Amino acid sequence: MHFYWYKFKLLLAMLTARLADVSVFLGIVLLGGLGTSWYMVEAGSAITTYSAGPWVTWRNAARADADPYTRAHFARLGAMPLSTDIARTYVARTDSAGNRLHSSCEYVIEGDELGAHWWSLTAFDDRGALIPNIAGRHAFTSQTMTIAPDGHFMLTMARDARPGNWLPTGGAGRIALVLEIVEGRVSTLAASPETEAAMLPEIRQVQCR
Repeated sequence: MHFYWYKFKLLLAMLTARLADVSVFLGIVLLGGLGTSWYMVEAGSAITTYSAGPWVTWRNAARADADPYTRAHFARLGAMPLSTDIARTYVARTDSAGNRLHSSCEYVIEGDELGAHWWSLTAFDDRGALIPNIAGRHAFTSQTMTIAPDGHFMLTMARDARPGNWLPTGGAGRIALVLEIVEGRVSTLAASPETEAAMLPEIRQVQCR
């Protein structure tokens, strides 16, 4: 009797161990799949996005043939971007040196005219909302930006007022800078990352406090 009881307990232990292994395996597969899907929707990949310096754009935003990850990305944000057939939307969450953009720091965004029908630079907080400020200023466009005769422009992004083109960041914490280019010569379908990074504005950190 004791022998059969011992065999039963041994068999039960083996089954329990195997079930535990299967559960761990399924958990890893499930979590890995969910994690990968989340990353593909949130940050994209080399297949769905394109990086040029600190700027990142989704290749097929608002296109009829957009992939499921691109569709899910903008659906989650509740955003309606212009089609990449006519426009490019770039998002920068770091400066050109790779440091995370933050409202406690002051930045200079500097570049040359983008040769576009229209373009804009807008600051958002980390949740994608416009940043409240006394000046009621959230963006500069190719029509409102003060641009030098040679086509060069410079914008300061800082918490406190600055002379010239000043974009307030308040106390937003982490921030994102969005560059919208409509019918411009910058095209992620043709330019190399190095060429395009040279054409897009530089984001330079001045100081932090």
